[in-house]
Amino acid sequence: MARAVWTHTKDGTRLRLGLLGRGTHGTVLLLQGRTEYLEKYGRVARRFADLGYGMVSVDFRGQGLSDRPLPDAQIGHVSRFADYQQDVAELVAFAQAEAMPRPWFLLAHSLGGAIGLRALRNKLDVAAAVFSAPMWGINVPSALRPLTYGLGWIAHTGQLNAWITPGMSRKVYAATADPSANLLTHDPEGLAYMQAHLTADPALGLGAPSLAWVYQAMMECRSLRHSPSPPVPSLTFLPTGDKVVSQHVVRSMIARWPNARLVDIPDGAHETMMETAARQDLFFSSSAEFFNAHRAKAITAQQQVD
Repeated sequence: MARAVWTHTKDGTRLRLGLLGRGTHGTVLLLQGRTEYLEKYGRVARRFADLGYGMVSVDFRGQGLSDRPLPDAQIGHVSRFADYQQDVAELVAFAQAEAMPRPWFLLAHSLGGAIGLRALRNKLDVAAAVFSAPMWGINVPSALRPLTYGLGWIAHTGQLNAWITPGMSRKVYAATADPSANLLTHDPEGLAYMQAHLTADPALGLGAPSLAWVYQAMMECRSLRHSPSPPVPSLTFLPTGDKVVSQHVVRSMIARWPNARLVDIPDGAHETMMETAARQDLFFSSSAEFFNAHRAKAITAQQQVD
């Protein structure tokens, strides 16, 4: 049965952690996207449970029911992008305390893709990693990039954290998105699923990121692009209709990552795990095949050690 617990990071931030399922084949460490929360992944956890895999996750600082750093809780913000790695450390400690079955696997969506790639480079102990529309580059038009960097730098250095990203709103995007035309999914029922959570508990919702957050995110993406690829095998799903992350950056990073494979989600929007049935089936069947193969390798390697 799913359950949530509270913990505090070394800097005192209160986080909500969740055990979303337990399976005999291993455990998925889920790193969520920006604005997301544990409840959103209930169906995803069930799909993986049916495949034999358990799941644990965390509401990252600044979102879900974890601590939010600003007086205006609708603005997405963190003091330092590196602080997300404290949240990953608490998730790992939680999985260890719960004796979650190994091997462990990483599943990282959007923002979680940047946090997860950094964690892999910090030697996160997983057998393999799956990425969903990873935020290794943000889809900002080339003409606006200098302005975004400039305003973001001013907001970051001046601690003007109430400045939100131009063109965005404090309102929760998913809560008011048009089922027939939105950035997240082509499945109206998938969008309704998200909206039901936000209606039941508005505290889960999050609006636009601060300009300072965007600046830090862009700088982290730049750093990741110029760092060596980790040795962990990976499978990345990239919706060809995604307008949130930079498809060019994702493709270029996969091209130079040994033991990495890219799967296109034809005409998909940003949230493959919340998409139409055919797109979801492609994601879950491919992920299961990938995890199963690396589970077998991990078991063989452990037997050789024993």
